[in-house]
Amino acid sequence: MSLKLRIQDDMKTAMRAREADRLSALRLLFAAIRQREIDERIELDDDGVIAIVEKLSKQRKDAQSQYEAATRQDLADREAFELTILSDYLPQPFSADEINTAIQSAITESGATSARDMGKIMALLKPRLAGRADMTAVSGSVKAALA
Repeated sequence: MSLKLRIQDDMKTAMRAREADRLSALRLLFAAIRQREIDERIELDDDGVIAIVEKLSKQRKDAQSQYEAATRQDLADREAFELTILSDYLPQPFSADEINTAIQSAITESGATSARDMGKIMALLKPRLAGRADMTAVSGSVKAALA
């Protein structure tokens, strides 16, 4: 079953169970998927859906931290709830050891020797780690490995 169909089934289940908050979060996700499909006139595969889920997750994390800074815990809790629902549709994240192994192999493959070669390494890592690692943290680890 594709990820998009799984989201639709989960929406139906939430609707039948009268889980309004869960249904709202799933509708938001499905609307983002449909919007991208309509804008680009394509049918998204699982990788495209995962990219949207990652984008929405990042937005939720940013909003949650801003709400907490503004002492709006009620809104921060809502964002945290939506984040937990979105995380159900992301693949299992890599461990730190797996990420470090991928970084070392990318450095070896690209023949990188300095921080100027970081673009080559990130170009190799992006497709390998997409959806399963925080690329900002990976970027910091690559900088540390090249230093």
